[in-house]
Amino acid sequence: MGEYAFLLAIATVFMLGTMSPGPSFILIVKTAVSKSRKEGFGVAIGLGMGAVVFSLLAIFGLYAILETVPFLYGALKVAGGMYLVYLAYKMWKYAATPLETKLSLEHKPKSFFKAVLFGFATQMSNPKTAIIIGSIFAALLPKEVPPFGTLFICLIAFIIDASWYSCVVGLLSTQKAQKIYLRTKKYIDRIAGSVLGILGLKLALDRV
Repeated sequence: MGEYAFLLAIATVFMLGTMSPGPSFILIVKTAVSKSRKEGFGVAIGLGMGAVVFSLLAIFGLYAILETVPFLYGALKVAGGMYLVYLAYKMWKYAATPLETKLSLEHKPKSFFKAVLFGFATQMSNPKTAIIIGSIFAALLPKEVPPFGTLFICLIAFIIDASWYSCVVGLLSTQKAQKIYLRTKKYIDRIAGSVLGILGLKLALDRV
């Protein structure tokens, strides 16, 4: 079992990274307080799936390619940043709209499948996540990954990401949380939209 000891270190660092505020956290909070639990859990699963993809990319060395090919990394950064800016625009656009009217404008809530895809797209919109995960794995992965090691890493990535965001959904989807959100919706959406927009612009314009 000693050959799998590295998994504990990876899980610990991965958990700390997942719990840090960012675009995914902003999205899940807004979904939790303004949508159904079903949709929130769908987004959480999508975020977990995105973490698995980035983990696989890191394990198989794509993070190294992104670091050594500036044009490819730069293109991904711009595309991801613009997607985050688009999400920010949507938040600002409907910030002052009563929740019931907003829902009617959207015709109907997202299906569970669409919520999963939305969460996945949001997670994949930030290519820096691939570099961060790749750096973690470069530091903590052994030279030779033991049998089923890749599978365990992917399970860790999915379970930590999906579980954390599902917990956020469970805590913030209560009636009390939703009432507070309805009273402060305009301000929350504009603050969240501003932060998301800044993150998107920084991602798209940052040359580092």
